[in-house]
Amino acid sequence: MTQSLTGLTVIDASRVLAGPYCGQMLGDHGAQVIKVESPEGDETRTFGPPVRDGSAAYFHALNRNKRGITLDMSGPQGRDVLWRLLETADVLIENFKASTLRNWGIEDPSEICRRFPRLVHCRITGFGDDGPLGGLPGYDAAIQAMSGLMSVNGASEGPPLRMGVPVVDLATGMQAAIAVLAALQERSRSGLGQMCDVALYDCALSVTHPHLPNYAWSGKEPSRSGNAHPNIAPYDAFETATCPVYIAVGNDRQFAMLCTLLDCPEVAADPRFRRNVDRIAHRDELRQVLSRQLTHQDGQAVASRLHEAGVPVAPVLGIADVAASPHAKHREMFLERDGYRGTGFPVKLKRTPATLSRLPPGRGEHTHEVLREAGFSGEEIRELARCGALGAAAGEP
Repeated sequence: MTQSLTGLTVIDASRVLAGPYCGQMLGDHGAQVIKVESPEGDETRTFGPPVRDGSAAYFHALNRNKRGITLDMSGPQGRDVLWRLLETADVLIENFKASTLRNWGIEDPSEICRRFPRLVHCRITGFGDDGPLGGLPGYDAAIQAMSGLMSVNGASEGPPLRMGVPVVDLATGMQAAIAVLAALQERSRSGLGQMCDVALYDCALSVTHPHLPNYAWSGKEPSRSGNAHPNIAPYDAFETATCPVYIAVGNDRQFAMLCTLLDCPEVAADPRFRRNVDRIAHRDELRQVLSRQLTHQDGQAVASRLHEAGVPVAPVLGIADVAASPHAKHREMFLERDGYRGTGFPVKLKRTPATLSRLPPGRGEHTHEVLREAGFSGEEIRELARCGALGAAAGEP
């Protein structure tokens, strides 16, 4: 079946999370993605437990719909293979250190697009290649700390906390995919590729909403508010007799409906709580009132009743509960095939949907196959294998 990105060839020479996540999204929608690993393999193959058959769930979650090759690019023979693959590729995704590129004779990463004018070169770095922090390595947790994300995460009386998911890497992978698609769209008009400069630091700052905009307007340093929202109330977690529920009321109409369904309609008419600005000013009193109404209720039942009435309230579920959720199953958000189990496709294109066409590759699984398709002769492949440029790639030329 033809998909939205069928016909595109992507060389994914990135490692760990942001770049591979970007490459997987492109592969999910039909791009031919070739994952290039060092002979040792992407380190996420060992990020376990769980680990099975030499690869961790972490790696499998980021590398479906790709073919895998191994190249030792510390030597010129391996690098020459990469350059040859780029001659016919549409997209390169990489997160090489600037020092690594310089060792290869590439002083400026933009030289790659000058060498391959139609190539969309997606370069993912920690902080960019220039500026006060340019060229420094970037890691999700460190950039959560440096970007202010940790400073607003956690209880007000507690320390700053790392978010429970690698939000910086994931946001960067998504932004990288957007950048690639935007550059490809522009190439359809100009015929020229370009470099997409995607930095984890920039992407982290882009998701500090609403705290950075609040500071820009007020000049006041945001404080941690636990589960509460800094701009909206009630927007917080509340205990019930069974499980916590999260109330995410976004407007006055929803608040009035919440109070009615919790058998306290008079609260919506209280001058302290009539408008959102009033509720923010009296959030502690409001929390006490709502807590009294919820403390003896069944969390799942009250959340279901309120949500069905149009009030955004949800039980706080664990991952196991989510995995068993009928709606997650209905939305096909879990994939299972031939031993592969992973998260489904978040974007549903009706005419050209994403598909699981390839399981995550074994290390070097498709090296010889990909090289043959790129025009390498059997003797060339054997010579690359003899000199160690392919590592211990599987298969025979």
